[in-house]
Amino acid sequence: MIRTCPVRTTHHFDVGSQRCKDGVSTSLHSRLMMGGSGKRRLPMARGMDANASGKLRRLRLPLPPLFIAFAGLVRRALRLALLLIVLVVTIPAWPTAAAAAGKMDVQEKPFGQTADGQKVAIFELTNTNGLRARVMEYGAILVSLEVPNRDGKRVDVALGFDDLAPYLRGHPMFGSTVGRYANRIAGARFTLDGVEYKLTTNSGKNHIHGGGNLRFDKVVWQGQPVQGDDWVGVRLSHVSKDGEEGFPGSLDCVITYVLNNANALQIRYEATTDKPTIVNLTNHSYFNLAGAGNGDVLGHEVTINAAFYLPAGEGLIPTGEIHRVQGTPLDFTEPKTIGARIEELTQTRGYDHCYVLAGSPGSASLAARVYEPTGGIVMEVRTTEPGVQLYTANGMKNIQGKAGKVYGNHYGFCLETQHFPDSPNKPHFPSTVLRPGQKFESATSFKFSTR
Repeated sequence: MIRTCPVRTTHHFDVGSQRCKDGVSTSLHSRLMMGGSGKRRLPMARGMDANASGKLRRLRLPLPPLFIAFAGLVRRALRLALLLIVLVVTIPAWPTAAAAAGKMDVQEKPFGQTADGQKVAIFELTNTNGLRARVMEYGAILVSLEVPNRDGKRVDVALGFDDLAPYLRGHPMFGSTVGRYANRIAGARFTLDGVEYKLTTNSGKNHIHGGGNLRFDKVVWQGQPVQGDDWVGVRLSHVSKDGEEGFPGSLDCVITYVLNNANALQIRYEATTDKPTIVNLTNHSYFNLAGAGNGDVLGHEVTINAAFYLPAGEGLIPTGEIHRVQGTPLDFTEPKTIGARIEELTQTRGYDHCYVLAGSPGSASLAARVYEPTGGIVMEVRTTEPGVQLYTANGMKNIQGKAGKVYGNHYGFCLETQHFPDSPNKPHFPSTVLRPGQKFESATSFKFSTR
């Protein structure tokens, strides 16, 4: 059960105390004053005395007690200054130290506003292992996902931007929640219960990813922090009105991002409707396990739990057939790098294919596993969905992303868990119909480790 909790942030920082004793011992002071034998000697000249052989040597003058006390104060002042420097350096790291000590955290912060004045908040989720996800209300978008690599360095593996403005200007759906219907619908139309519905055309003559300005990644969701015993999250809600982008029924949606201490980020989708409709929701995050902007992903090693895929024709609309991956560049049943056979995919200039997963729909089954060798990060994807679309940012060019880094061709990959494209027009595909009284539920998790 998801419950709403107030956000608390507690930091502990203990500085051990130490005592220092300064001064000169009585015996040493006596020896300085009396000489090595303990007998007082009268100087023959300033700073000089005579030894038994008549040669002169330099007299070791005693230190005045006031000078000794002053030196002690100086030493104490230096120690205090050093302690202050340590505190200044350490304070910014307190949240990380708190996480390392077993503190989970969810924080809400302002992130700007839309052109029509709607305020947008961003939610920062942190687990005890240093993994951190940032999700904003605009588009229910995953803005960043920082994961420790094998050396313990935190790497942001999600492509995106540092602030809100580039998202508002338009982008290739970095981190976006996709709806009402993910992927393609042929001819931007479908028939349900004998009624034909015409949708927004935004991919030639077809419909893709929910349509135009009212699709899910272009609206402001209402976010609320949530927390459990071993997880933190953000619950985002939105109501898509009857007729928006051509879809029937008012669709009440809730998406919850949950980060746990097993280093898994789970995305839970829920929806209800007041009229018969169709729904197919996913997340369109682009991943680069070497770090966003740190080169292409062709060297990433991928395994997909699928022996079949959906061949597509014009406009990448599925033909309705289901083919085996064996013997094709789409075969990832055994680990293989993305770049191994990508050049053979001339129609799509890379991977943009829907796989039929081997797991049981409705249960959280393994969909894919990805390994990046330079930093050792492993991402394992599990889902309740029957399919996953592998997309490799084909043709991406000169997009300036985080920290000024430029994203280019194949600089990221997507694993979009979903029902099949054009299911409303393919009766033998798993159904995407949702009726009043029913509840749409789906979940996908991205779990991280290293090797």
